Amino acid sequence: MMQEAITYIALSMGAAWASGLNLYAAILVLGLLGATGSMTLPETLQILQTPQVIGAAGLMYCVEFFADKFPGVDNAWDTLHTFIRIPAGAVLAASAVAEVEPSLCLAAALLGGTLAAGTHLAKAGTRLLVNTSPEPFSNIGTSLAEDTVVVAGLWTAIYFPLAFLVFLAGFLLLMVWWLPILWRGLKGVCDRVRSWFAPTKGKTLFEP
Repeated sequence: MMQEAITYIALSMGAAWASGLNLYAAILVLGLLGATGSMTLPETLQILQTPQVIGAAGLMYCVEFFADKFPGVDNAWDTLHTFIRIPAGAVLAASAVAEVEPSLCLAAALLGGTLAAGTHLAKAGTRLLVNTSPEPFSNIGTSLAEDTVVVAGLWTAIYFPLAFLVFLAGFLLLMVWWLPILWRGLKGVCDRVRSWFAPTKGKTLFEP
């Protein structure tokens, strides 16, 4: 009973966590694992393993894979997906536990949406700071690392649920530490950009 609860919690929170980083990769991984029989998805998530959903997720993942590699384009993509990743994370989290206890759906949706929002904000803010670097390689490396983390994280959540929950606890502590630093960094970047456009007072020859 305890092991089953851990399994469902890890799947629910894992799907929400991954959605905040790369929604389409999360859906594609879950759908492919379910379709190939590598795992048995909960009945309420089995729609992810249909060819239509796998095809749509695969197409959108390809678009995101390339959009995420170009500075500026990735920021616009992240801004747009603020309105997609967070509610989708809430829906996936709720659907993962719906067959266990329908009353858990609301709690899972609240927690999943909050988790997806946190990971999305951490990702989007970090990419804004990374894009201040003039060379493109740090942006590409960060994007590839995010894709790898999503796949590895979901794989761990499915096959080693307890290990994933330990990882998730550490990730949340890291996020609590990182978000204030990220905010200060972004504020500094905004202040620097604002100073470029601020009018400067011209000096005369007779001014000291």
